[in-house]
Order: sequence, then C-alpha cells, then structure tokens
Amino acid sequence: MRKLIYHVATTVDGYIAHTDGSADTGFLSDGEHVTDYIASLQNDYGAVIMGRATYEYGYQFGLEKGSPAYQGMPNYVFSSTLDFPTSEGLILVKEDAAEYVANLKKQEGKPVYLCGGGRFASYLLNHQLIDEVILKVNPVLFGAGIKLFEGTDGEISLELMNNKVYSNGVLLPVYQVNY
Repeated sequence: MRKLIYHVATTVDGYIAHTDGSADTGFLSDGEHVTDYIASLQNDYGAVIMGRATYEYGYQFGLEKGSPAYQGMPNYVFSSTLDFPTSEGLILVKEDAAEYVANLKKQEGKPVYLCGGGRFASYLLNHQLIDEVILKVNPVLFGAGIKLFEGTDGEISLELMNNKVYSNGVLLPVYQVNY
C-alpha cells in the first residue's frame, strides 16, 4: 500500500500562496532545501496528484495544457472542469477524487506526492487519505492568502517523525497524520 504525502511550501502563518494564488514572492527559491526537495521528487515519489488550480498555476511557468507538470512519474489532475485528453504521463480524473485516490493508494509502488492545493488537501484529509505532511516552512509571514488546509472537518492529531533545520531559516518538519 502506498502512502499519500502532502509535501508543500508554507509560511510560518500557514499560507501556501498569496491571496491571488501567486507564490513567486516570499518563499526562498535558493538553498539546500530546494536541492533536497528536487532530490525528493526524483527519488521518493512514484506519482503526483493535484487539483485544477495547482495544475493551472503551472501555465505561468510554461506548462502547456495537457502536458505533465512533473516528468518521470504519472501525473493525476483532478478536475471536473478541465478538458484535455489523457496523454503520456498525464491522467485527467473527473470522477470522485476520494475513491480514485483510495484505489491509487492500494497499488504497489513509491508514495504518492500531493502537490499543493489547500482545498484539495482538505478534501483528501477529510476523507482520511493523507498519511504524512512534509512542510517546507519558510521564514516569512503573509498575513493572508491560500491556507495550507482550506476547510478541514475538525481537529486531527499529527506526530512529528523528523525535523530538519536549514541554515537559511527554512524548517522541514515531517508529520504522520493520526486519524
């Protein structure tokens, strides 16, 4: 059985993006934490899932509609409004996300990477599908924006499994989710 890991950059006050959805300012883009993140993408994950907003965010960085956002692993985009054919490395999922992700987790393989999306992350958390949360906590406060989790059903206990502190002030706590 595969784990689903929400691996995401956040501010100290719990935002993954500004109010307009942008994340190009405030987050540190250089440093050992970036090197570690890229290595993690290449070595630790067997698939990536994301919602529509996260997928479309890639357009401003040159991602073409219908192309995978991450190379080297299957990309699953969950949306009822996007429309493009499934292609090599990219599967558009329009059906029930909770059931689809539960079935994806039953497969053999490396963990599944949940790439951003506070609403999608909350939906999956509310369905008890997220196994771990890895936060790249950047030393910045936004004060407003898109929350790490947008609308959870209630309190959920996390257990700290590991924590790394980078010299630039970024923290990398790894939590197990205990439902």
